Amino acid sequence: MERGSDKHGPRLDEEQKHETEGMVRGGGTTHAEEWKEPEAMPAPGEESQSYPPGHEPGTAEGITQRGVDVRSDLAKWLSDAHWPASKQDLVQHAERMDAPDEVAGMVDSLPERRFTNVAEVAQALGLGVEKRRW
Repeated sequence: MERGSDKHGPRLDEEQKHETEGMVRGGGTTHAEEWKEPEAMPAPGEESQSYPPGHEPGTAEGITQRGVDVRSDLAKWLSDAHWPASKQDLVQHAERMDAPDEVAGMVDSLPERRFTNVAEVAQALGLGVEKRRW
């Protein structure tokens, strides 16, 4: 006696068996509707979609992906500083937080002035500012 599923009845078991038969035999799916077909996976090393420079996902107009990444690192290590903060305040905060050398170096290269937030720090470092369209 062949066992089916304990969760379904024999009719649903047969229907599911029929739907997966093509995949099991290697001939493809048995679905007639195109929307039910699984999407093909890109080959290893192959980009699934390319974007023009400066328009990668997550980047707004006026800032590069590298700028976004660097601003993210700065925000990670400086966001809980007491704002507004001077360059010296930010250098001390980065040291206290044991920020990576790259972040500490950027903070150390800031001009002597007070900053009100991480965006001003990023702008002073020349990372670019996204342009908003209203």
